[in-house]
Amino acid sequence: MTDPGRRVRWLVLLVRLPASPPRHRVALRRELRKAGALSLGQGVWAVPDVPAFADGVARAVELTGAVKGGEAVTLEAAGRSGDDADRLQAMFTAARSADWAEFLADCGKFEEEIAKEIRIAEFTLAELEEEEQSLGRLRRRHRDLAARDVFGAPGAAEATTRLKQCADACEQYAELVFSALHGTEEESAA
Repeated sequence: MTDPGRRVRWLVLLVRLPASPPRHRVALRRELRKAGALSLGQGVWAVPDVPAFADGVARAVELTGAVKGGEAVTLEAAGRSGDDADRLQAMFTAARSADWAEFLADCGKFEEEIAKEIRIAEFTLAELEEEEQSLGRLRRRHRDLAARDVFGAPGAAEATTRLKQCADACEQYAELVFSALHGTEEESAA
């Protein structure tokens, strides 16, 4: 998180790519979205000037430079007035809120999948491994989103709680799988 009393510095990336082939634009947009950059308009992106974004900006500049006719300029900036700075921060935070909302929806899908496997008694190691991989993806995504959420967007705390709930659900499912495969202690004693 940044210090609320300090004016935030931003990196503004100006990108120009040839219109054709479009795959270069798509790849660059995907890279910048993955890095958490905020689109300010065609070919204009911004991120807070903090270490969490340095690699993403460097990859975007590298991708742009690898395209014949591609150009990238990175500028350091701050809002000219307090209102400008607040508006840019609000836009960035809104984008992170949307990321957290999507993450929460994915947590819901994960929990629904676990509930379905329990309901249909699909207690196999293969299914457990698949669910553990899904949980691993959720954990990595949470870590990446948290690193980009430098202003503390609404939804971050709920996302952390939901991730823990997903982990707990997966652990309960694992216990059911192992009980089904190896029998419970009560069954062994009988």
